Amino acid sequence: MDTRTHALIPAADIPLLYFGFAHACLAAAFVILIVDPSLPGPFFLHPRMVAVTHLVTLGWISGSILGAFYIVAPLALRMPLRGGWLDRMAFAAFAVGVGGMVIAFWSAQYNRMPWPATLVTLAALHVAIRTWSGLRGAVVPWPVTLHVALAFANMIAASAFGIFVGMNRSHAWFAWSPLSSAYAHLHLAVVGWATMMFVGLAYRLIPMIVPTAMPTGKSMALSAVFLEAGLLFLVVALIKESAWQAVAAWLIIAGLSSFVIHVRMALRHKLPPPAALPRPDWATWQTHVALLWLLVAGGAGVYITWPNHGPLVSANWLYGTAGVLGFLAQVITGMQGRLLPMHAWYAAFDAAGRKPPARSAHTLASPRVAQLNLYCWTIGVPVLALGFMRVSPSMVRVASVVLLAGAVLGALHSIHVVRASRSDS
Repeated sequence: MDTRTHALIPAADIPLLYFGFAHACLAAAFVILIVDPSLPGPFFLHPRMVAVTHLVTLGWISGSILGAFYIVAPLALRMPLRGGWLDRMAFAAFAVGVGGMVIAFWSAQYNRMPWPATLVTLAALHVAIRTWSGLRGAVVPWPVTLHVALAFANMIAASAFGIFVGMNRSHAWFAWSPLSSAYAHLHLAVVGWATMMFVGLAYRLIPMIVPTAMPTGKSMALSAVFLEAGLLFLVVALIKESAWQAVAAWLIIAGLSSFVIHVRMALRHKLPPPAALPRPDWATWQTHVALLWLLVAGGAGVYITWPNHGPLVSANWLYGTAGVLGFLAQVITGMQGRLLPMHAWYAAFDAAGRKPPARSAHTLASPRVAQLNLYCWTIGVPVLALGFMRVSPSMVRVASVVLLAGAVLGALHSIHVVRASRSDS
């Protein structure tokens, strides 16, 4: 095996470190809501709910993306990203930083938030710099690399802006609305970082998973252009509290629509699935459910920015829950169900001296556990959204119990996949 080929084997430990921490954060968020289901209340922008939100957005979503990127970069982008001691230090900084931020938010000590947030930013910047440097040699169409490069740029911008917003609460440099600036920060992270990264990587991952022909053409860049333009419009409009929010919403919708059109065109040329792949493929079905929640989030977002709209409290809860939990958090769960077996197979392959394991990667996962995980998320997310909208602690508790079961099943499934790959290596 030549040096280039060996460099394209995913790092063995870094993804598992990020995934383990991400599962712990997700479980912690649901445990908090089980213990105190009245904590959300009618309005989310209070310190303890902000802490819970960051456990999901930063701990689960960002942690999972960073971990998955160490798998996706070499396998889907053909870009070497082996792990070293600096990558382990970056993970440690990320984990300590997320924990410190959650504690600072929980205790409403916003003046202590910038220091752990800086650790998170430095960790993300480390991966971003490695990515920006490696993308020049990635063997993929340039529109894909554009999405990935913009996603990391938005992640750094969201981190820096979040630190600034937190400090501005204490020093009052700018007379910005705390609510509007918090929304701007949230959209930089959710749309600019997580959604942009999902769209860019999905152009490569969906054809690998289905499987089907890879989408090609310069027009794939339209989704990046529309998403980034809409994001910038939205951030400025939120800070200035202007009516341009509606224009921004439609630009973002245009970007997502462009993505869907390109994927649908690629799916016209499906290939036979691997014989060893269990049917039905529950992990892939979970990504389908997540995409349905993206439609709900898009509709709620347009409604919020529509002139003469109705009450916003319920719509905001629906928008946030659908976008963060229903779409992003759940699509990550589904994608992990397909990425982890591939990662475990390559780890076993590398550990055995480049000798292929006896079992196919498609046989490492447990279809039964993946099915139960899908059921938990399918039931839990709509019940939680309704509980938030109706300010119903009982519904919030029930939904959180179901979703916690899904988070635990996801963690146990990850352990099962790793052990299965090592037992047969």
